[in-house]
Amino acid sequence: MTATSTMNDIDPTQIAHTATPKRVDCVRVECPAKTNLTLRVGAPHAEWGGRHRLDTIYCGVGIYDTVTVTRKAPSTGFSLDLTGAYLGDLALDQADMRHNHAVMALFALAKEAGQSTDVAITLEKRIPVGAGLGGGSSDAAGTLLALNRLWNLNWPVERLQPIAATLGADMPFCLAGGLAHGTGYGEVIETTDASHPDIAPGTLGSMVVGAYNTQLSTPDVYRMFDAIGAGPGSPTNDLQYAAVTLHPRSGEAIRAALDAGATSAFVSGSGPSVVACVPNEAVSAAVCHAWISGRHVDRLFETTAPVTPIVSLP
Repeated sequence: MTATSTMNDIDPTQIAHTATPKRVDCVRVECPAKTNLTLRVGAPHAEWGGRHRLDTIYCGVGIYDTVTVTRKAPSTGFSLDLTGAYLGDLALDQADMRHNHAVMALFALAKEAGQSTDVAITLEKRIPVGAGLGGGSSDAAGTLLALNRLWNLNWPVERLQPIAATLGADMPFCLAGGLAHGTGYGEVIETTDASHPDIAPGTLGSMVVGAYNTQLSTPDVYRMFDAIGAGPGSPTNDLQYAAVTLHPRSGEAIRAALDAGATSAFVSGSGPSVVACVPNEAVSAAVCHAWISGRHVDRLFETTAPVTPIVSLP
């Protein structure tokens, strides 16, 4: 007798399933700030456009911007809406929105993925601008993460990182947050944890971040560093001496935080913001009191680190 094949004889694991992914029209990302627990600065390299060689430990800090991306009708183009009390130079970007890091991220990923730029971007700013806390980089990374979900690309972070690296040195880190060792000009990222030998005990957990109404230009800080070097002593951040030279209040805040019991205190990135690592709530309160009473900072944030971006569907 010859067997007759029926549907019941077919191995269901051999059937290809091609269900269409559910359309997503809006994605929100909470994008954390970053600091550099250590930052060693080497010589500039012509092949990197004059950027300096860096060896750094990145750390995501719990101060968040919110990036929301929403589909727009075809052929209507992109839009950008900025909100927040302290926009700094970002307010000037309204004249040419393509200078904004989030918009540059939109165009970069659209080109790579063959997608339309008919997207509305809303940035709710809480990370201080021009503060050494990576707000612009975090916004760009958050935009990449949001679009990755909006367009159902579902690319791994490793595929997004080379795109982010074309936009800024610390943007590949901001895609994942947490803790990472950065080399090259900061764009080569290796995820790490608290056991890394360059992470001093007591630097993770609770932090107080002091920010200013004034900004520091990163190129200006590097030019000062090239002129005067890392300075006396051995701070964890080679740019700290240059940043404090340009912005003395940062140095005052560091000294006040250490006097108040902070485990460590340092300029964040290229400054002028200052990070104080604190062992408990009492020391956190003491640092806040010292900074406010001494007028060493203009704004402060009590927060924790390390943290990572949060992607959600509104």
